[in-house]
Amino acid sequence: MKIFLDSANLTEIREAKAWGAIDGVTTNPTLVAKEGREFFPLLKEICGVVQGPVSMETTCRDAEGMIREGRVFAALDPHIVVKCPLTKEGLRATRQLTNEQIRVNVTLCFSASQALLAAKAGACFVSPFVGRLDDISGDGMGLIRDIKAIYANYAFSTQILVASVRHPMHVVEAAKLGADIATMPFAVLDALVTHPLTAAGLDRFLQDWERLPASAKTWKTAEPSARDTR
Repeated sequence: MKIFLDSANLTEIREAKAWGAIDGVTTNPTLVAKEGREFFPLLKEICGVVQGPVSMETTCRDAEGMIREGRVFAALDPHIVVKCPLTKEGLRATRQLTNEQIRVNVTLCFSASQALLAAKAGACFVSPFVGRLDDISGDGMGLIRDIKAIYANYAFSTQILVASVRHPMHVVEAAKLGADIATMPFAVLDALVTHPLTAAGLDRFLQDWERLPASAKTWKTAEPSARDTR
């Protein structure tokens, strides 16, 4: 499963990229606004760091506006993926942009029927919001299971991008169900790698190493033999 970072913070993105942990980034107007930067230069810089899909959301409600914005975003960098909401107008925009060979991430998906229509419209990605469903006593992972089954039945190429990820178990469950991608805040990504037993084990190993006498910790390089012609 691919992992995307849900962020517009370059410090977080560079850190996660340095771990070899992320394959792409998802952003939205809220995340971009937090950075206090000019929009297009920031988006361009994110693309340069990630070198993978970077989703940016349109800010219009009508299809014509989404299409217009989508063309501008796509022209900025080849890594850009245009985000359109799962509305009638969003589906219209998705169909048109897809026809123009512009990749679309259909976002704000909350039902299997919506996901079916996103795939029919030609979406490259569909983003079911599992955390927001769980927040209202829905079954976020049940939705992923249903979408996975529907897409498998008809060999849709649309990738399932699990969004609104709240904690590591959302990521683990998404991976067990065979989701293509999970996007998450940096705090969740950090929690994936952190475990108290790992920290305790490392502390124990290093403490034991410090107990060894200095002579036992001297590194020696073997002298090459006379026959060694390397």
